[in-house]
Amino acid sequence: MYRDKTKPVQIGNKKIGGGNPVLIQSMTNTKTEDVAATVEQIHRLEKAGCEIIRCTVPTLEAAKAIGEIKKQISIPLVADIHFDYKMAIAAMENGADKIRINPGNIGAADRVKAVVDVAKERNIPIRVGVNSGSLEKNLIEKYGRVTAEGIVESALDKVKIIEDLGYDNLVISIKSSDVRMCVKAHELLVKETDYPLHVGITEAGTLWSGNIKSSLGLGMILGQGIGDTIRVSLTGDPVEEVKTAKLILRTLGLRKGGIEVVSCPTCGRTQIDLISLAGKVEEMVEDYPLDIKVAVMGCVVNGPGEAKEADLGIAGGIGEGLLIKKGEIIRKVPEEKLLDTLKEELENWK
Repeated sequence: MYRDKTKPVQIGNKKIGGGNPVLIQSMTNTKTEDVAATVEQIHRLEKAGCEIIRCTVPTLEAAKAIGEIKKQISIPLVADIHFDYKMAIAAMENGADKIRINPGNIGAADRVKAVVDVAKERNIPIRVGVNSGSLEKNLIEKYGRVTAEGIVESALDKVKIIEDLGYDNLVISIKSSDVRMCVKAHELLVKETDYPLHVGITEAGTLWSGNIKSSLGLGMILGQGIGDTIRVSLTGDPVEEVKTAKLILRTLGLRKGGIEVVSCPTCGRTQIDLISLAGKVEEMVEDYPLDIKVAVMGCVVNGPGEAKEADLGIAGGIGEGLLIKKGEIIRKVPEEKLLDTLKEELENWK
């Protein structure tokens, strides 16, 4: 498996690569200069399960805010740099645990060297990021269009620039909004390098379409043993990115812990408001650090059988419902008490 053989990289108090667990990342959408708002959002992300956070650093004020933000959070902070090499240096001087740059956007070789020199001095990892939307013209001309091959060549070129400066504490990120192109690019890249990979489908879209694209893309990539840390990119509250990332990892067997909720599709036999009930259950179980499966069924006839693979389940009918454990009916409860009964069972779960 590729991720077992990638080079370990330490990011603050976390480590990726070398067979370490695939870590979940997100990015704040606050103004980094607003320390209070940024910290508040990071705390919400931490609670949801975010393990590495990235903040944009477009100004010197934002770079200085990095130091204040870090004092109030417990997960590693990555500084996102686009064009100004001075911001990369300032962010590292203010305590950034990692920086994300595209050496091609930083400017002349002396500016790239200045950034690498500070990273080398402080042993701060550099994430080399390349997106399909910013692929160099010469590579587009070489391959006739934006291609997976071009993305990989671009990334390896950027890596070589930093390696030639005597530094290899690197993470690579190659992203595209085209799922098939992104998958192919990762399949090509792992044959050329052993650096750990930050994986994601960029500009995936809104909560609905973005979740589908991210789940498909990340599923195909991670399922091949590729990827050491991930970010789900959604247009919306970044907490939703973390929720989706956790579910993707759990579904692929790459993460344990947290309650998995399964529920049946509604049909003509459904006699309760199953859609509402399942939503309430899913929201409720977020607060329980249990590694179990909970089933929510809308039919007392087929519900027990369908829930037999779950550790705990409820099935509803007209006026009453069932509590199910390990496929066995434990007792009947009033329909309006189903949610409370499930909560009580979770509180006392052993």
